[in-house]
Amino acid sequence: MTRVRGAALPRVVVVVALAIAPLFLSATGDVLNNMVLAAIYVVMALGLNVIVGFAGLLDLGYVAFYAFGAMVVGWWASGFYTGAAGLEDGIHVNFLILVIGAIVVCAVAGAVIGLPTLRLRGDYIAIVTLAFGEIIGRVFANGDELSVFGDHPVSNGRQSISPVDAIDLPLLEPFDPALNLRPHYWTIFAIALVALFVTIRLRDSKLGRAWVAMRDDEPAAVCAGVPVVRTKLLAYGTGAAFGGVAGAFYVSYLGVVNPAKFEFSFSIFILAMVVLGGLGSIGGVIAGAVILSVLNNYLLPEVLYDLPGKVGLAFNLSAISSGIYGAILVLAMLLRPQGRVPGRVPRASDLLRAHPVRSGSSHVHDAHVRP
Repeated sequence: MTRVRGAALPRVVVVVALAIAPLFLSATGDVLNNMVLAAIYVVMALGLNVIVGFAGLLDLGYVAFYAFGAMVVGWWASGFYTGAAGLEDGIHVNFLILVIGAIVVCAVAGAVIGLPTLRLRGDYIAIVTLAFGEIIGRVFANGDELSVFGDHPVSNGRQSISPVDAIDLPLLEPFDPALNLRPHYWTIFAIALVALFVTIRLRDSKLGRAWVAMRDDEPAAVCAGVPVVRTKLLAYGTGAAFGGVAGAFYVSYLGVVNPAKFEFSFSIFILAMVVLGGLGSIGGVIAGAVILSVLNNYLLPEVLYDLPGKVGLAFNLSAISSGIYGAILVLAMLLRPQGRVPGRVPRASDLLRAHPVRSGSSHVHDAHVRP
């Protein structure tokens, strides 16, 4: 018990330090803004880690879930539907309802994308998910020419949906990022803590062990009784829900839904966080998200942007950020494929303690564990 408390103490200190840090920073400064963005990326990276790191399903279309979460806000927290069905000022619902809506919509979307991949493996899953992400992005980018219910378009196309409602939590005044970023930070920080708790509980649960079994050896997992179809769909749905919540918060924070942001490069950006930190490693994914967030929002646009110009090249690094993230993926896989913080590999003894094999039973619970 003492050892457990000693190990948890540094984590508690870090959480408390991060919680009170905004009190010592400018309420509208760049540092706090970058911290908000980093926390958003942490939630997204944790969600993709469920799909790629835990379940071993290569998803190159994760931007689709960010897009669905963003569009939930665009549909239900703006004047987008003004004039439709007699609505005079669109639809405006509380942010908590938006979060629930984003979870439901993205979980369903995750299950839909999971269905075509049930019989696929490896590169074929990557191709299908890539196509899904591109289709969703193009649908919303050209949604002003598409209609589903009556004559109202799916989106405003590349004109964006603006403005969207500010975050409005019960018993609190609506948030205003122009005056104070602290409420936004504390909100997304709380969401990130919930996502972290859920991820840890899932990793240590029976479902989490099923994901690991399927990732390490799918035929062996099937022989051990793992329901692969349901397990895959739950992985997609869970990871998608994380992305939807982060997407809903992100556009509420920005105040605009811009479908031009629903690009393949965003999926690579989030995937680079997972690969850099370590597939299946919760701590590593968080570290990867923070590192790439600092690189994307501070180092490239403000510190290193003119580095090519100093050697006679006429461009700045921000213009090739997607290529930089792709290079990070390649280098990480070549030099340190397990990531900066390798994921915890379950031992047979751990699984047997959790699910002891009864005498005379032929069911093997740890068939997926590597020797």
